[in-house]
Amino acid sequence: MAQYGSRLVFPIDVKKKPWEQKLPLHNRWHPDIPPVAEVTVGEFLRIEMVDFSGGGIKQENSAEDIKHADLSIVHYLSGPIRVLDKEGIPAMPGDLLMVEICNLGPLPGDEWGFTATFDRENGGGFLTDHFPSATKAIWYFEGIYAYSPHIPGVRFPGLTHPGIVGTAPSMELLKIWNERERDVEENGLKSLKLCEVLHSRPLANLPSTKGCHLGKIQKGTPEWERIAKEAARTIPGRENGGNCDIKNLSRGSKVYLPVFVEGANLSTGDMHFSQGDGEVSFCGAIEMSGFLELKCEIIRGGMKEYLTPMGPTPLHVNPIFEIGPTEPRFSEWLVFEGISVDESGRQHYLDASIAYKRAVLNAIDYLSKFGYSKEQMYLLLSCCPCEGRISGIVDAPNAVATLAIPTAIFDQDIRPKASKVPVGPRVVRKPDVLKCTYDGNLPITKNPSAMS
Repeated sequence: MAQYGSRLVFPIDVKKKPWEQKLPLHNRWHPDIPPVAEVTVGEFLRIEMVDFSGGGIKQENSAEDIKHADLSIVHYLSGPIRVLDKEGIPAMPGDLLMVEICNLGPLPGDEWGFTATFDRENGGGFLTDHFPSATKAIWYFEGIYAYSPHIPGVRFPGLTHPGIVGTAPSMELLKIWNERERDVEENGLKSLKLCEVLHSRPLANLPSTKGCHLGKIQKGTPEWERIAKEAARTIPGRENGGNCDIKNLSRGSKVYLPVFVEGANLSTGDMHFSQGDGEVSFCGAIEMSGFLELKCEIIRGGMKEYLTPMGPTPLHVNPIFEIGPTEPRFSEWLVFEGISVDESGRQHYLDASIAYKRAVLNAIDYLSKFGYSKEQMYLLLSCCPCEGRISGIVDAPNAVATLAIPTAIFDQDIRPKASKVPVGPRVVRKPDVLKCTYDGNLPITKNPSAMS
């Protein structure tokens, strides 16, 4: 008889710590992290994963766990998984690994998630100069829908996706990553004017032994010490895919990943129930544990055939993504525009990041007129199915970015109208998000023309 259903290759028990799992997890990229499982192309596979914090963020009525989160541990990944063709020959450097996402969702019995902002002194985020405090909202899932008691009057279907899908780097590529990111961290404040406006620090997350988990490699051994000092953090997306946080990579999507080491060594994690474009609050999707069911194929020689290097070596390539056919449908949107002029009124030249910051701030201030706190709307725009666009990048000096918000996610009409904004206790949205105090002394950006 034919076998039906997926083969579980990476199980997770949410009642256990990351280091207590049946198969060890890892939270760094390095070619010498050994695979924990082996699969063949065409197999229907199931991979389970913890949330990015490994259970460190709790389903509790407090944001203290966010304020004091250990960011050296992120992200806990399931893998690496070695991929073979039907003849038993592994994927080889220069190939493309096609990963088809067939199904995904929360782990049974763990149907909840969270959205948060890190404290400005411990991670920050896109708008950390406006919102320096650690905050948190807990979400509960009803099938495809999410709602939060901390952001009342909002309910929406999630476009569930893994934030991280990637292959292991080669040593040559790992060296390229570490050198260029170290240069940004050491010299970026002097050379990158954008840092003055987007206040999040550090500028890069360099290799560190603190919080490092390397799968099967035993901590404290000389091998562990060597790899931990070289291994790349999983925070940014890179040539191997990794933490791209592309919300549309859901059911039916295909990811074409470059292969840099024998076997590809595929890893995945950072499952999101829903996310807005940009994940602006940094801890900003609805983070959750989850499962991923997938199939793999190997395209021999696919890197040279399909990917054009955008850099000095053949390794400077980027994945290709094919969006799946399943996503929430919305017909009415309210769209907010931003241009590349910062809050002080200073002009920036075709800067899409400044323009997007303005669009998000405009949306937050507008939506707060309908009974919400600005913190509630900051978290909502990070995790609801809103759509960000670079609408103009050639009309000097102003880049134009837009943020489109589906109006149907609210239980009230949020469009401008002649009768003005509704007033009264009916529209006051309580309770607010969970919030901690900000104890740092960095300056806070205020809009001089906006009302409090």
